[in-house]
Amino acid sequence: MGKRILVQRAGRGTPTFRSPSHLRVSPAKYPALSSETKRGVIVELVHDPGRWVPLAHITLEDGTDFYVPAVEGVYEGQVIYIGSQAPVAVGNILPLGNIPEGTKVCNVELRPGDGGKLARQAGSYAVVLGKSGRYVILQLPSGEQKIVLASARATIGVPAGAGRTEKPLLKAGVAYHKWKVKARKWPRVRGVVMNPVSHPHGGGSHQSVSRSSTVSRNAPPGRKVGHIAARRTGRRKR
Repeated sequence: MGKRILVQRAGRGTPTFRSPSHLRVSPAKYPALSSETKRGVIVELVHDPGRWVPLAHITLEDGTDFYVPAVEGVYEGQVIYIGSQAPVAVGNILPLGNIPEGTKVCNVELRPGDGGKLARQAGSYAVVLGKSGRYVILQLPSGEQKIVLASARATIGVPAGAGRTEKPLLKAGVAYHKWKVKARKWPRVRGVVMNPVSHPHGGGSHQSVSRSSTVSRNAPPGRKVGHIAARRTGRRKR
Protein backbone atom coordinates (compact mmCIF):
# COMPACT_ATOMS: atom_id res chain seq x y z
CA MET A 1 0.00 0.00 0.00
CA GLY A 2 1.35 3.40 -0.96
CA LYS A 3 1.18 6.70 0.87
CA ARG A 4 -0.61 9.92 0.02
CA ILE A 5 1.55 11.94 -2.35
CA LEU A 6 2.03 15.70 -2.13
CA VAL A 7 -0.76 16.67 -4.52
CA GLN A 8 -3.22 14.56 -2.53
CA ARG A 9 -2.25 16.14 0.77
CA ALA A 10 -2.46 19.63 -0.74
CA GLY A 11 -5.98 18.93 -1.92
CA ARG A 12 -7.18 18.18 1.60
CA GLY A 13 -6.61 21.81 2.63
CA THR A 14 -4.69 21.18 5.85
CA PRO A 15 -2.95 24.10 7.65
CA THR A 16 0.34 23.19 5.92
CA PHE A 17 -1.12 24.12 2.53
CA ARG A 18 -3.87 26.55 3.48
CA SER A 19 -3.54 30.16 2.37
CA PRO A 20 -2.89 32.48 5.36
CA SER A 21 -5.54 34.94 4.20
CA HIS A 22 -6.08 36.16 7.77
CA LEU A 23 -2.73 37.99 7.48
CA ARG A 24 -3.84 40.11 4.54
CA VAL A 25 -4.38 43.81 5.16
CA SER A 26 -6.95 44.46 2.43
CA PRO A 27 -7.61 43.90 -1.28
CA ALA A 28 -5.54 46.39 -3.28
CA LYS A 29 -7.87 47.89 -5.86
CA TYR A 30 -9.43 51.16 -6.94
CA PRO A 31 -12.85 52.32 -5.67
CA ALA A 32 -15.94 52.18 -7.89
CA LEU A 33 -15.95 54.19 -11.10
CA SER A 34 -17.04 57.81 -10.81
CA SER A 35 -17.46 60.59 -13.36
CA GLU A 36 -16.03 63.27 -11.04
CA THR A 37 -12.43 63.86 -10.04
CA LYS A 38 -11.84 63.35 -6.31
CA ARG A 39 -9.11 64.49 -3.97
CA GLY A 40 -7.58 62.18 -1.38
CA VAL A 41 -4.74 61.85 1.10
CA ILE A 42 -2.31 58.98 1.67
CA VAL A 43 -3.02 58.17 5.32
CA GLU A 44 -0.26 55.58 5.73
CA LEU A 45 2.06 53.20 3.91
CA VAL A 46 1.61 49.65 5.21
CA HIS A 47 3.30 46.29 4.78
CA ASP A 48 1.01 43.50 3.57
CA PRO A 49 2.41 40.02 4.41
CA GLY A 50 2.67 37.89 1.30
CA ARG A 51 2.68 40.89 -1.03
CA TRP A 52 6.10 42.08 -2.21
CA VAL A 53 5.06 45.71 -2.58
CA PRO A 54 3.87 48.13 0.16
CA LEU A 55 0.29 49.38 0.11
CA ALA A 56 -0.84 52.99 0.23
CA HIS A 57 -3.92 53.57 2.41
CA ILE A 58 -5.86 56.40 0.77
CA THR A 59 -8.86 58.29 2.13
CA LEU A 60 -10.91 60.40 -0.29
CA GLU A 61 -12.73 63.60 0.60
CA ASP A 62 -16.09 61.79 0.51
CA GLY A 63 -14.88 59.33 3.17
CA THR A 64 -14.04 56.42 0.84
CA ASP A 65 -11.12 54.28 2.04
CA PHE A 66 -9.11 52.03 -0.27
CA TYR A 67 -5.66 50.47 -0.67
CA VAL A 68 -3.49 50.43 -3.78
CA PRO A 69 0.12 49.35 -4.45
CA ALA A 70 2.36 52.26 -3.42
CA VAL A 71 4.58 53.77 -6.09
CA GLU A 72 8.12 55.04 -5.67
CA GLY A 73 8.24 58.60 -4.34
CA VAL A 74 4.89 58.79 -2.52
CA TYR A 75 4.77 59.63 1.19
CA GLU A 76 2.31 59.77 4.07
CA GLY A 77 0.24 62.94 3.94
CA GLN A 78 0.62 63.34 0.18
CA VAL A 79 -2.42 64.66 -1.66
CA ILE A 80 -3.48 62.52 -4.62
CA TYR A 81 -6.25 62.84 -7.19
CA ILE A 82 -8.35 60.18 -8.87
CA GLY A 83 -10.37 60.89 -11.99
CA SER A 84 -10.17 62.12 -15.57
CA GLN A 85 -9.27 65.70 -14.57
CA ALA A 86 -6.43 64.68 -12.22
CA PRO A 87 -2.99 66.13 -13.02
CA VAL A 88 -0.37 63.77 -14.45
CA ALA A 89 1.80 63.34 -11.35
CA VAL A 90 3.33 60.39 -9.48
CA GLY A 91 0.70 58.65 -7.37
CA ASN A 92 -2.36 60.03 -9.16
CA ILE A 93 -4.93 57.71 -10.73
CA LEU A 94 -6.21 58.54 -14.22
CA PRO A 95 -7.92 56.87 -17.18
CA LEU A 96 -5.33 55.63 -19.69
CA GLY A 97 -6.75 57.92 -22.35
CA ASN A 98 -5.69 60.96 -20.27
CA ILE A 99 -2.11 59.78 -19.72
CA PRO A 100 0.60 61.01 -22.15
CA GLU A 101 2.48 58.52 -24.31
CA GLY A 102 5.75 57.26 -22.83
CA THR A 103 4.49 57.48 -19.23
CA LYS A 104 5.24 54.62 -16.82
CA VAL A 105 2.08 53.33 -15.15
CA CYS A 106 1.12 50.49 -12.83
CA ASN A 107 -1.95 48.72 -11.40
CA VAL A 108 -3.65 48.96 -14.80
CA GLU A 109 -7.26 47.85 -15.17
CA LEU A 110 -7.99 45.23 -17.82
CA ARG A 111 -11.60 46.33 -17.90
CA PRO A 112 -12.83 49.68 -16.55
CA GLY A 113 -13.92 49.26 -12.95
CA ASP A 114 -12.16 45.97 -12.13
CA GLY A 115 -9.83 47.70 -9.63
CA GLY A 116 -6.48 47.01 -11.32
CA LYS A 117 -4.95 43.79 -12.69
CA LEU A 118 -1.71 44.51 -14.61
CA ALA A 119 1.80 45.59 -13.50
CA ARG A 120 1.21 45.41 -9.76
CA GLN A 121 4.43 43.76 -8.54
CA ALA A 122 7.41 45.63 -7.06
CA GLY A 123 9.43 47.28 -9.82
CA SER A 124 7.18 46.14 -12.66
CA TYR A 125 5.48 48.79 -14.76
CA ALA A 126 3.72 49.25 -18.07
CA VAL A 127 4.44 51.99 -20.62
CA VAL A 128 1.82 53.86 -22.63
CA LEU A 129 2.98 53.39 -26.24
CA GLY A 130 0.16 54.95 -28.22
CA LYS A 131 -3.54 55.67 -28.59
CA SER A 132 -6.06 54.66 -31.21
CA GLY A 133 -9.63 55.84 -30.81
CA ARG A 134 -11.20 54.18 -27.77
CA TYR A 135 -8.10 52.08 -27.10
CA VAL A 136 -4.61 52.55 -25.66
CA ILE A 137 -1.58 50.41 -26.54
CA LEU A 138 0.49 49.32 -23.53
CA GLN A 139 3.83 47.61 -23.25
CA LEU A 140 3.63 45.19 -20.32
CA PRO A 141 6.56 44.23 -18.04
CA SER A 142 7.02 41.04 -20.11
CA GLY A 143 7.56 43.11 -23.26
CA GLU A 144 4.21 42.06 -24.71
CA GLN A 145 2.00 44.78 -26.15
CA LYS A 146 -1.62 44.85 -25.10
CA ILE A 147 -4.63 46.91 -26.19
CA VAL A 148 -6.79 48.22 -23.34
CA LEU A 149 -9.83 50.51 -23.31
CA ALA A 150 -8.90 54.16 -22.81
CA SER A 151 -11.39 54.43 -19.91
CA ALA A 152 -9.44 51.84 -17.86
CA ARG A 153 -7.61 53.44 -14.93
CA ALA A 154 -3.93 53.29 -13.98
CA THR A 155 -1.60 54.81 -11.40
CA ILE A 156 1.25 57.08 -12.51
CA GLY A 157 4.62 55.70 -11.41
CA VAL A 158 6.55 52.50 -10.67
CA PRO A 159 5.54 50.18 -7.78
CA ALA A 160 7.86 50.54 -4.78
CA GLY A 161 10.10 47.76 -3.46
CA ALA A 162 12.02 47.09 -6.67
CA GLY A 163 15.27 46.27 -4.84
CA ARG A 164 13.82 43.33 -2.95
CA THR A 165 15.46 40.66 -5.10
CA GLU A 166 18.93 42.21 -4.68
CA LYS A 167 19.11 41.18 -1.01
CA PRO A 168 20.46 37.61 -0.68
CA LEU A 169 18.45 35.07 1.32
CA LEU A 170 21.67 33.72 2.98
CA LYS A 171 19.97 30.67 4.50
CA ALA A 172 17.17 28.25 3.69
CA GLY A 173 15.10 29.26 6.72
CA VAL A 174 14.54 32.71 5.21
CA ALA A 175 13.20 31.13 2.02
CA TYR A 176 10.79 29.04 4.11
CA HIS A 177 9.22 32.12 5.67
CA LYS A 178 9.30 33.93 2.33
CA TRP A 179 7.04 31.31 0.76
CA LYS A 180 5.00 30.62 3.91
CA VAL A 181 3.08 33.89 3.59
CA LYS A 182 2.55 33.23 -0.14
CA ALA A 183 0.63 29.99 0.54
CA ARG A 184 3.29 27.92 -1.20
CA LYS A 185 4.74 24.70 0.20
CA TRP A 186 8.52 24.96 0.42
CA PRO A 187 10.73 23.03 -0.01
CA ARG A 188 9.03 20.90 -2.64
CA VAL A 189 10.70 17.53 -3.07
CA ARG A 190 10.91 16.05 -6.59
CA GLY A 191 9.10 12.80 -7.18
CA VAL A 192 12.07 11.09 -8.86
CA VAL A 193 14.16 11.26 -5.66
CA MET A 194 11.47 9.47 -3.62
CA ASN A 195 10.92 5.78 -3.00
CA PRO A 196 8.38 3.90 -5.12
CA VAL A 197 5.98 3.82 -2.16
CA SER A 198 5.99 7.61 -1.93
CA HIS A 199 5.50 8.70 -5.54
CA PRO A 200 4.70 7.18 -8.96
CA HIS A 201 8.03 8.56 -10.28
CA GLY A 202 10.10 7.13 -7.41
CA GLY A 203 12.57 4.26 -7.29
CA GLY A 204 15.02 2.90 -9.83
CA SER A 205 18.80 2.74 -10.02
CA HIS A 206 19.05 6.44 -10.88
CA GLN A 207 16.88 9.54 -10.79
CA SER A 208 14.49 9.24 -13.71
CA VAL A 209 10.82 8.56 -14.28
CA SER A 210 11.85 5.49 -16.33
CA ARG A 211 8.48 5.30 -18.04
CA SER A 212 6.03 7.53 -19.83
CA SER A 213 4.81 10.25 -17.46
CA THR A 214 1.70 11.04 -19.50
CA VAL A 215 -1.49 10.44 -17.52
CA SER A 216 -5.15 10.76 -18.32
CA ARG A 217 -7.19 13.79 -17.36
CA ASN A 218 -9.45 11.37 -15.48
CA ALA A 219 -6.64 9.64 -13.58
CA PRO A 220 -7.09 9.27 -9.80
CA PRO A 221 -5.28 11.82 -7.58
CA GLY A 222 -2.60 9.30 -6.57
CA ARG A 223 -1.59 8.82 -10.21
CA LYS A 224 -2.18 12.33 -11.54
CA VAL A 225 1.42 13.61 -11.72
CA GLY A 226 3.65 14.29 -14.70
CA HIS A 227 2.29 15.34 -18.08
CA ILE A 228 -1.44 15.52 -17.40
CA ALA A 229 -3.64 15.13 -20.49
CA ALA A 230 -0.70 15.80 -22.85
CA ARG A 231 -1.70 17.06 -26.28
CA ARG A 232 0.89 14.83 -27.91
CA THR A 233 3.51 12.18 -27.02
CA GLY A 234 6.62 10.73 -28.62
CA ARG A 235 8.99 12.38 -30.99
CA ARG A 236 7.78 15.40 -32.87
CA LYS A 237 7.30 14.68 -36.56
CA ARG A 238 9.27 16.92 -38.88
